[in-house]
Amino acid sequence: MSYRTALSEVLTDVVRPIAEATRIQDRFPRGTVTALGQAGLLGLTVSAELGGGGLELREAADVVTRTAHVCPSTAAVLLSHYAAVAVLEAYGCPWVRGEIAAGRHLASLALAESEPGADGEGFGAEEPLLAPRSVATHSGGVVALRGRKRGVVAAGEADTYVWSSRPLAAPDGLTLWAVPAHAPDLFVPARPGVEGPRGTATSTVLADPVLMPAEAMLGTDGGGLDVVLRTVLPWLLELRAAAQPFRPANPVELGSARHRADSLAAS
Repeated sequence: MSYRTALSEVLTDVVRPIAEATRIQDRFPRGTVTALGQAGLLGLTVSAELGGGGLELREAADVVTRTAHVCPSTAAVLLSHYAAVAVLEAYGCPWVRGEIAAGRHLASLALAESEPGADGEGFGAEEPLLAPRSVATHSGGVVALRGRKRGVVAAGEADTYVWSSRPLAAPDGLTLWAVPAHAPDLFVPARPGVEGPRGTATSTVLADPVLMPAEAMLGTDGGGLDVVLRTVLPWLLELRAAAQPFRPANPVELGSARHRADSLAAS
């Protein structure tokens, strides 16, 4: 079965009947996520060698677009998931990638630390992603991660967060980590209000601190800056545009955003 056929069935049988309730009741679409996983759509971009779909950004954007027509909340969850999986697919451990491929694992990005809307509208908010205030210290093979991430989609619902911190020892850049949601002292405070689209469980996530093995690092210490610029931002650009089927992306804005990302990557 093609991914488009699988998606059509999930949208018709699962997503559409609860889309309005998801928005009105601000309820995370857990049943939808489960159905997407069972249909192979959470693992769409994971290597076929691990049981995933082996597809790329173009197909992920197609899934997000078609889902957004039915349920924008579910599309936002997929957007963050696919962008996080792009990093995990390149640097994550085979077990996590296999769980995503099997449809049992939801990923999300935990990169932003500024107040929502503090950096203006549109894609002009990439700069705060490049200078995290979260810190990581290590003793032996254990890393202590401390920080507060805002605007995390599927907060308290995802299984793994792609988290950024200052480097352990590198003089500059940032470092990325695969943080398991079940880690002790990683928690979502009581939500005082909606930070993102209703039904997406978008909220703040705190690490106070979270202890992890050093092997949870994604890539190299300080090398996360290049990963954000060359992987995360391009995926976010395309997927954010795909998630707005009723408001076509402004080509001037997208061109400007791509230019900024390319300029930062080249500097």
